[in-house]
Amino acid sequence: MAAPLSLFDISGRAMAAQLVRLNTTASNLANAGAVAGSESQAFRAMKPVFRTVMDEAGRATVTVDRIDQSTTKPVKRHDPTHPLADANGDVWEAAVDGAAELVEMLETSRQYQNNVQVLQTAKGLMIDTLRIGQ
Repeated sequence: MAAPLSLFDISGRAMAAQLVRLNTTASNLANAGAVAGSESQAFRAMKPVFRTVMDEAGRATVTVDRIDQSTTKPVKRHDPTHPLADANGDVWEAAVDGAAELVEMLETSRQYQNNVQVLQTAKGLMIDTLRIGQ
């Protein structure tokens, strides 16, 4: 990184990363229970992978490095009446743990809110510092 990171850069980037995490979790929840006609077409949960970014002064923030797909296999279910069923009458249900995704969503929203609080506190301290000089 060329320029040193400010408190606002650090929190802003962390909030952006948490937003990506929240969006992937929402996508996972939206696709929970989705059915496909083959194992390869079945939805697999996504998880963002974060990477630490440092500046010259040793201050760190985070960025999204990539988004990985889960290696959990979809659940095979016999349902010959389903329109997507294969020749054997099987369908594959998305490999998404709804309870785990809800926990992930709660944790993500708390992390995001923590960064909002950091920014609000910094803003308040800056305003109070400016008032001292008046």
